[in-house]
Amino acid sequence: MRMPSLLCLLILLPVTSLAGPPILTQLQPGSLQNQAQQSPVPPGTIRISTNLVQVPVSVTDARGHAVKNLQLEDFNVEESGSPVAIAHLGEPGGTRLEMVLVFDNTGSEYARFDFEQQAATSFLKTIFRPGDAVAILCIASKPEVLLERTTTLGTALDGLSQLKASEYATAFYDSIIAAAQMLKGPADPETRRVQIVLSDGEDNFSRSKLADAIREAQQADSIFYSINPGEPSVRLNKVSLRGQQGMEALAAQTGGAAFLADKIQDLGDIYGRIAAELQAQYLLSYYSPDPKTDGGFRTITVRVPKRPDLRVRARQGYYASKGPSR
Repeated sequence: MRMPSLLCLLILLPVTSLAGPPILTQLQPGSLQNQAQQSPVPPGTIRISTNLVQVPVSVTDARGHAVKNLQLEDFNVEESGSPVAIAHLGEPGGTRLEMVLVFDNTGSEYARFDFEQQAATSFLKTIFRPGDAVAILCIASKPEVLLERTTTLGTALDGLSQLKASEYATAFYDSIIAAAQMLKGPADPETRRVQIVLSDGEDNFSRSKLADAIREAQQADSIFYSINPGEPSVRLNKVSLRGQQGMEALAAQTGGAAFLADKIQDLGDIYGRIAAELQAQYLLSYYSPDPKTDGGFRTITVRVPKRPDLRVRARQGYYASKGPSR
């Protein structure tokens, strides 16, 4: 039986904050709510409004290589089965990132922990750019903040270096929900929100379920990526298989991907694949034709009809804003 795990979440947020040494504080529930801005804007910019929908889109060829030369007219978008006009197409990989990096480390596997830590450090050095911000969140039986938000890469790397393997219970789904709530914030037309999870997906302590985690990830407009370091043998264990399938469901619903490493040495390559995808990811924006603010779920379909050879991944839907009851 596997030992309970420690989950650590790394949050990249495009906000300015004070840097400081890592300190553990309990995460309080709740988050910033999306805010609408209705002021006039110059031509060529995006007006932030309650019906602005942003859809990060990953496009790859048959060999899995990112495709970066597509134009706005190459994409077709439908909301709830009806075509919509695309208002803006961001440069591939050119928009800011908010990211969550999740570590799952057992206390008995210090050698693997060090390797995972090194791979994550290399990933952060590759992907971090000015305008991003970083916070580190650790989870045992409940989320705790290890590093407050910082816009300094060095401070974030120091925080990563102080992560320790331990033997706490694993509230996996509660952790995903906590990360999603921290990713929620004022509407921003030039930001992608991403969760990247290094875990087997097994949960032995959460009060929440998979469906709750999917809903929160969708409400945060976040993309979910996972890296399972457990190797293909996880498919021989029902608990491990259920954990992997849960992460695959989160990835499918949000437009991400779920990777299963063949061996621990593959972690660096998988992180590299995710980094390459994020650096080539499009951000489509459109204004929903549905004016209702009922908080309902609306499906999204993105296609590149003239290039059937390409693979397109995008989130499968979003939750509309919810207005005050009458």
